[in-house]
Amino acid sequence: MAPKFGTSGLRGLVVELTPDLVADHVRAFVAACDHGGKICVGQDLRPSSPRIAGDIIAAARAEGVTVVDCGALPTPALALAALEAGAGAIMVTGSHIPADRNGLKFYVRKGEITKDDEVAISAALGRPAGSGNGALETDAGAAGRFIDRYVGALGMGALGTGALTGRRIGLYAHSAVGRDDLAAMLTGLGAEVIELGRSEMFIPVDTEAVDPETRAQIRDWVLEHNLDGLVSTDGDSDRPLLADETGTIVPGDIMGQITAEALGAEAVVTPISSNSGVTRKGFGKVLTTRIGSPYVIAGMEELGGKVVGYEANGGFLLGFAAEGPTGILNALPTRDCMLPLIMTLIAAGEGTVSERVAQEPPVVTLADRLQEVPQEASQPFVAKLRDARNARADFLARFGAEEAGCDLTDGVRVTLADGRIVHVRPSGNAPELRLYVEAMDKAGAEGLMQTGLMELRKAVLG
Repeated sequence: MAPKFGTSGLRGLVVELTPDLVADHVRAFVAACDHGGKICVGQDLRPSSPRIAGDIIAAARAEGVTVVDCGALPTPALALAALEAGAGAIMVTGSHIPADRNGLKFYVRKGEITKDDEVAISAALGRPAGSGNGALETDAGAAGRFIDRYVGALGMGALGTGALTGRRIGLYAHSAVGRDDLAAMLTGLGAEVIELGRSEMFIPVDTEAVDPETRAQIRDWVLEHNLDGLVSTDGDSDRPLLADETGTIVPGDIMGQITAEALGAEAVVTPISSNSGVTRKGFGKVLTTRIGSPYVIAGMEELGGKVVGYEANGGFLLGFAAEGPTGILNALPTRDCMLPLIMTLIAAGEGTVSERVAQEPPVVTLADRLQEVPQEASQPFVAKLRDARNARADFLARFGAEEAGCDLTDGVRVTLADGRIVHVRPSGNAPELRLYVEAMDKAGAEGLMQTGLMELRKAVLG
């Protein structure tokens, strides 16, 4: 798949992310967006990321822009550094996709680029190279300030000890760029951290669709080491992964619900694919959007006040200054994985993570995907489901009857007559076809997912 640019950034095969292509997008960003004359640059741990970061730095300096090299650090840490500096930012990351792919994620001074910014950048492509020589600075302390953000505000527990004192937490480190930062946060909050599975080779971890082998490994680690929980992140550490004391993975949107409540949020914005149980929790306002953080951010701006946002993958966006036991967490309206991991562990209190999760409304959502499905195949299939009720009926024959109508906010989300939900959506930045399901219990959701993937595979791949 050729490199594609959108609000999530530029994504594509490494061999196609040439210096010229990267420089073209950097020049367009510099010309079209508000960056204050300064751009912070960060990168994940993919083998290709240092080269691409170098291409970005060279292109931006040639446009006369001051560049701040922040090195390898989590995407939300880079976003925080840019907000502090009043600068734009570019993160080199392919997130959860394999190492043969990579990408660029762009930030303006106020945060993630919007759809309007996307259009402006696309329109500015093709500019000639500049001949300037912008200054080059380094910021080796950005990750440290990100760690201090959480330890400083959340460090005290109910009994005057560290908020996670007495907790034994596993850390599946793999190749996540934020693995050491997360370990430092947990340790700073009093937890005993056991590192597991560290890798110097890049491992693509999709926290929203964890493969069976990884689930089994996580369960084994939790039981072997007698852990109170296990945490991890995706490659650029903006999506969380949490397993409870039994090794069962906690869905990202459940972490979002718990975190929103723990922070005292009054309004919640979340994509249509998230667990619908949030509407039963008593928040003043709940707004559902299309899938993607730009839509969540737009919804947060619309509602205002003590608002938060989160995605089904667990990425959490804080829209107001939240008061912690020992300090203030200033707003950080970009996808972050550290806050939901820490807040869910803290919210368990003297009990277990599974006991805290059991307090949420009894709705179970699952997400998975078919990989290596080109958009040339996935998009026409989803369009057919959207436009033709008989096509939906054929696809849903194994599931049950469709309730009147369906939700077309993003992809095709069908509510069945018995209340279960089947939601099909092509990925916007990877050759994947996503499936989200919802049922009233785990067994029902797992059965629906198994059947759904089988039917999708037959319908799209033959």
